[in-house]
Amino acid sequence: MSSRTRTRAVKSGASVHTVRIPRQRGRRGSDPFVVVVPERPSLTRQALAGLGLMLWDHRRALAPTGFAVLALAVAGLLHALAWWSGLLLAPLATAPAVWFGIVQRRHSATGSTLAWRIALTVLATLASAWAALAAGFGPLAGPLEVVWLLTLIAAQTAWLIVRRTH
Repeated sequence: MSSRTRTRAVKSGASVHTVRIPRQRGRRGSDPFVVVVPERPSLTRQALAGLGLMLWDHRRALAPTGFAVLALAVAGLLHALAWWSGLLLAPLATAPAVWFGIVQRRHSATGSTLAWRIALTVLATLASAWAALAAGFGPLAGPLEVVWLLTLIAAQTAWLIVRRTH
């Protein structure tokens, strides 16, 4: 085989194919053409990239989900490092009820405002009680994983209703 038509091995990136076209007649002083053809990404890579872009575009709408996953990880870390941290977090479970009492005394509300305050108080009390129990016993112990999931669904639903995203 002639050296004029043979392609030479060229070092390039792992996912790039390089093809050299030999010099053409009558162009003695010019360099050969180099064509770089990137490798097509796999279907898995395209799906993960699409999922990542979708999550990035809707990151504000998914804020409660992000906080819930972060709380699950932090509770697991607290349980692994210091199980007694659940005892320190337990009194914080009463903070939402105290907040509700103070706000209702200063600015009494009725109707839908009162219903939203009660729902927020119940959700915050449930979340802080879950955090204390998860730090003490582990985030996946007993029914705590179901409580975490139901709290996540309630918080995400309330967030989407309040934000009214289009």
